[in-house]
Amino acid sequence: MERTGTFLLSYCLFLLSLGLSGARADTFKACLSGTSPECSLVQSKEDDFDWEQGDTRERPALYSWVPAGSSFLFVNTSGRHSGQRAQLLLPPLKENDTHCLNFLFYQGGGREAAPTTLNIYIKENNSPLGVPVFNSSGPAYHAWKGVELAVSTFWPNFYQVVFEAVSTGHRGVLAIRDITLQGHQCMSTPHFLHIKGVEVNAGQTATFHCTVNGRPQSNVLLYLQGMSGRQAAVRETKPVNSRRYVASFDVTNTSRGDTGRYRCISQSERGVGVSSYAELTVKQPPVPIAPPQLTAVGATYLWIQLNANSINGDGPIIEREVEYRTTLGMLIDTTPVDKPTHKIGHLDPDTEYEISVLLTRPLEGGTGSPGPPLRAKTKCADPMHGPRRLEVVEVQSKQVTVRWEPFGYNVTRCHSYNVTAQYRYKPAGGTNREQVKEEVREEVLYDTLSSAPQHTVRNLPPYTNVSLRLVLSNPEGSKESEELLVLTDEDVPGAVPLDSVTGSSYEQQISLSWREPLQKYGLIRQYEVSYKALSSFDTEFDLSNQSGKVFKTANETSHVFTGLFPGSTYSFTIRASTIKGFGPPVITQFTTKISAPLMPAYDQESPLNQTETSVTVLLRPAQSRGAPVSKYQVVVEEERPRRQKRGTAEILRCYPVPIHFQNATLLNSQYYFSAELPMSELRAPTPFCVGDNRTYSGYWNAPLLPHKSYGIYYQAVSSANGETKIDCVRVATKAAIIVTQLTTPYVRVAPAAGDKQLTGAATRKPEPEQGNQSDHTVKIAGAIAGLLLFIIIFLGVVLLMKKRRRNSQSYTYYLKLAKKRKETLSSRQEMTLMVNSSQHTTVVDAHAHTLNGRTVSSPSSFTLKSNTISTSVPTSYYPDPFVPTAILDDSQTMNSETSSLVQSHYKQREADREAVTYQTGQLHPAIRVADLLQHITQMKCAEGYGFKEEYESFFEGQSAPWDSAKKDENRMKNRYGNIIACT
Repeated sequence: MERTGTFLLSYCLFLLSLGLSGARADTFKACLSGTSPECSLVQSKEDDFDWEQGDTRERPALYSWVPAGSSFLFVNTSGRHSGQRAQLLLPPLKENDTHCLNFLFYQGGGREAAPTTLNIYIKENNSPLGVPVFNSSGPAYHAWKGVELAVSTFWPNFYQVVFEAVSTGHRGVLAIRDITLQGHQCMSTPHFLHIKGVEVNAGQTATFHCTVNGRPQSNVLLYLQGMSGRQAAVRETKPVNSRRYVASFDVTNTSRGDTGRYRCISQSERGVGVSSYAELTVKQPPVPIAPPQLTAVGATYLWIQLNANSINGDGPIIEREVEYRTTLGMLIDTTPVDKPTHKIGHLDPDTEYEISVLLTRPLEGGTGSPGPPLRAKTKCADPMHGPRRLEVVEVQSKQVTVRWEPFGYNVTRCHSYNVTAQYRYKPAGGTNREQVKEEVREEVLYDTLSSAPQHTVRNLPPYTNVSLRLVLSNPEGSKESEELLVLTDEDVPGAVPLDSVTGSSYEQQISLSWREPLQKYGLIRQYEVSYKALSSFDTEFDLSNQSGKVFKTANETSHVFTGLFPGSTYSFTIRASTIKGFGPPVITQFTTKISAPLMPAYDQESPLNQTETSVTVLLRPAQSRGAPVSKYQVVVEEERPRRQKRGTAEILRCYPVPIHFQNATLLNSQYYFSAELPMSELRAPTPFCVGDNRTYSGYWNAPLLPHKSYGIYYQAVSSANGETKIDCVRVATKAAIIVTQLTTPYVRVAPAAGDKQLTGAATRKPEPEQGNQSDHTVKIAGAIAGLLLFIIIFLGVVLLMKKRRRNSQSYTYYLKLAKKRKETLSSRQEMTLMVNSSQHTTVVDAHAHTLNGRTVSSPSSFTLKSNTISTSVPTSYYPDPFVPTAILDDSQTMNSETSSLVQSHYKQREADREAVTYQTGQLHPAIRVADLLQHITQMKCAEGYGFKEEYESFFEGQSAPWDSAKKDENRMKNRYGNIIACT
């Protein structure tokens, strides 16, 4: 009832407006262009979904909130994502008279969901879409609401109205109907008159004046809208007469980015008023690109050329000014200029100035910032005279202090000047035959501004006549003082030559030696040598008591310091003395060498736990000596049988060269690093499992082989100052486990090399001669293995000849079946699954037999330490990481005869090769496990037909749904693109 009342009210107001105006009214039929000649509404091609024709009389409403009736257009946002848009375009309107555009829209949806938003855009003269002038954000009323658009765009300009429905991500509908163009003013929305463009300088405020029909109303919202999205609220309204008023809008702090088109918007409860566009032009005040050029320099003037032809910004230039200031920042003057060149006069001598040019364009704020400055400095004049009243204040053995009369600017005639001391002398020590060269030196004096300036000339030789004079100079000239003659006093000896101090470092002592000073300046009485510990690589050392001092006579120039800490840096200070006292010290540093860490004691080599492939030991932290332990390493060494003389003890050696398990075989190394642990992980005794098949710092802790004996070593590494020290200890021994069965089965634990007793129990006591018995066992095992290998090969050849005839027909049958399935199969993914499943099963079965040789349960099986079978044993204990263990199927494991037949077919590949082509890119049937051997033989005998061609024939992409990958049996197969679907 409420909806019906609202609709009747809207319809009555619409008829009332027609009756009052008596003007024309054009109605746009609510249908899409192309469905009927009368339909002029067009779907946009740049949106996400389309509008639909609504007519609930012919088809029932899909949802309860779809409006009833016919002749309306709607969008259904069910299943649409938030932000998706559907746009509907009215034909371009070229109106010359005042007009009003009316339409009704309807919003419907669930109570808990926000309704679909309706945006209305007004495009003028094919301009960009811009910002919407109307937005229907708010609750859904489930009723038709009327909107009127008062657009003030007239011929020769034209405009186009765009209806846009924006989905909120919820179910709902938005419908429009009764789009009418009336030839009179809108009843509730004011119209605008023409708006004038504005031009301002950057940084200024641009003011737009919009003339509005009617009187100011509190329920009408006025604002300025820019094409780029910038908006400005109304600043003030001023009535013009009883029918019009002017609204003013300010765009503050304008910049180049604000340049563009702006229009006035009036928003009432029933609609929106839109004015025509006006252009905002933001001009940039001019700034010179280049600084002025200096043409002439004097003591009190500077000639410059403005050089202001090239500018950044906008013209025209109506005024030019020159601004100059000192470099200290004090502004001097700004002078107008009307010529290309200008002379700046009455300047101070020897002063630096910054000179810039200012340019001004019309309008307020048209003066730009100063251009790049020219830094210029005035000239100086010659000093009036040199320093006067030069006298000696103090004389010492190596220095002389002089004083002179202060002078001011009237003497220097320049703000920038300096005073230098020039002195010369002949060093002592020459012979009668040798002519000593005179030393001439010069140094700058800095104490020139005080009331009693003085300067000390240092580093003079003792007992030497020095000739001294001062020179006052500036960039334009210099003046000298009168000359003084001074004799220096005695002095202490010079420093010990630093390059003569040498030292030899050891772990707990340093041997130091030196030479006497080059400048003794008297008789050397003694040397003072002091030392002090500065730092240590080992932070646990207490260095507070590592200091001392020794005195050596004049003929002793070396000393050995003992009782020092390893890995510590010591500072040594050496001074020589005469009757005047000690000379200047020379300081040097030497560092003792670090010591190897002290490993904990392991009384017994019994591990915490031991299995066939692993040994668990207890790792204790080592004690650092001179440098902290940087890392711990666990080394596994294979204990091979070797002869050892009686009565000789085994010398334990450490392992400085790291060898990975993968490289031990290539390098023929008996040991490899199974783990490397940082010091932070072994601050307390920690159990460690050797052979847990994990990686520690890049080293693979590979499982141990049961048939081999190993020695487990634990070593600590300290590194500092380019040195590396290692200490190691043997923590455990793993004996080999040999399984044999000749007449009566028994298990014998082979002792490791160098062990005196077995670590495991045996069924009988071993013979005294271990080496002879091991060699005898190896010979027997080799003979048995050779005999079995010959029997397996012979049986394989016989079975191969029988199966070739039987399988040839079976293989032909599958080739025909492939051709038939190519024509009938509709899903190529199903065929890819069949081929992949067959290949994975076949490869896994072959690996299950070859790599898992220890699964045979026959009582006559045995394992020996021989080169013949040693290559297969690690493979069985270290499975291929690229073959998932989850796909191994024991029920499809091939027998030993099939494995031998595969090797015999490799030898007959060249003789049985046939020209069989393989069609890549086609589907082929899955191969049975029983026919896999025949399939491999056919590929080897063919030209251009192999696993590569067969692999390339598979289709790329996913061969099974992702849900199959979540199953437990398929989790290990997800490394491949095509997984086996388990259905």
